[in-house]
Amino acid sequence: MAATMKAVCIHEFGGPEVTQLEELPVPQANEDELLLRVHAASVNPVDYKTREGKFPPVSRDKLPIILGRDVSGVVASAGPRSGGFRRGDAVFALLGPDRGAFAEYVLVKTGEAAAKPKRLSHAEAAAVPLAALTAWQGLVDHGGLRAGQRVLIHGGAGGVGHFAVQFAKQRDAVIFATVSGADLDFVRGLGADHAIDYKRERFEEIAHDIDIVFDLVGGETQERSWSVLRPGGILVSTLGQPSPEKAAQHQVRAAGYMAQPDATALAEIAQLIDHGKVRPVIDTTFPLADVARAEEKQARGHVHGKIALELAA
Repeated sequence: MAATMKAVCIHEFGGPEVTQLEELPVPQANEDELLLRVHAASVNPVDYKTREGKFPPVSRDKLPIILGRDVSGVVASAGPRSGGFRRGDAVFALLGPDRGAFAEYVLVKTGEAAAKPKRLSHAEAAAVPLAALTAWQGLVDHGGLRAGQRVLIHGGAGGVGHFAVQFAKQRDAVIFATVSGADLDFVRGLGADHAIDYKRERFEEIAHDIDIVFDLVGGETQERSWSVLRPGGILVSTLGQPSPEKAAQHQVRAAGYMAQPDATALAEIAQLIDHGKVRPVIDTTFPLADVARAEEKQARGHVHGKIALELAA
C-alpha cells in the first residue's frame, strides 16, 4: 500500500471554501529532486490569488493543485543529482508553481533549495524564500542597488517590503519607506532612514532624487512615483511592467518582474540571516488545517511581516 500524506488542494477556483484538506499519495523523487518532509510553509498573496484563478501560470486545466510556494523541512530522500543534499538535511526553498508546499511532503528541484539558516526555526525559515527573493531580485538584480543610493520602498512593512528595507540597509542605501502609521517604528527598527505614513504624508514631498523606487503597491502610488526619481533612476515593480512611455517621459527606466526560484541567491540570503544582518518577521502562525483562515488574513492586507503554517516540530 502506497504511503499517503495530508495536503491542501483546490479542484476549482474560488474563495476560501474551495480549499480542501485531502489524503494523497506521497510523491517519489526523481534523480534531480529532493523529497522533503515539510515542517513549515508560509502564506503569500500569490496563494489566494492562485486559489481565485488570478495567477496566470496556473490555469484551470492544471487543476487540482496543491497550494503554497514557500517551504522549510528535512530531506526524506534525495536523488543522486539533487545538489549534494542528503537524508536528514534541513533545507528551505521557493518552489515552482507546478508544486505545492501546503502538504506533509513535497518534491524540491535542483536549483530551488538551500541549507536552512541555522539560527531560524522551520516556521521562520519558511517565511523567507518567496518574499526575500522577490526583494533581492527587485533591488539587486533588476534595480542594480549600489552603496549610497537613495531607495524608496512602497509597502515597507509587508512580507516583501520588510526584507527590501533590510537588504537596502545592508547595501548602505538611504532608505525611504511608505507604511501605515502603526508600522513607522517597525520599519525604522529594520533600518529605514525615513519612515513615511502614506495616509498622512505625501511621499513626494519627502523623498526626492531617488535612484530606485521599489513598488509593491501599484496604482496611484506608482503614478506619483515617477516624479521622485532622478534622471537615469529606475522604477521596479512586482505588479506588472510599468509604462515605458512614462519612463521615457521622465528620463528614467522601468522594470516589471516575477520572482523566480534561485538557490544561489537563497544561500546568500541564508548567510546574511545567520550572521544576524537580516531577519524574517512572523505576524501569525497557523496549523495546516487552518490554511483558509491564514489566506483570509493575508488577503485583508496590512500583515506585519509574514504568515507561517506549521506542519511538524
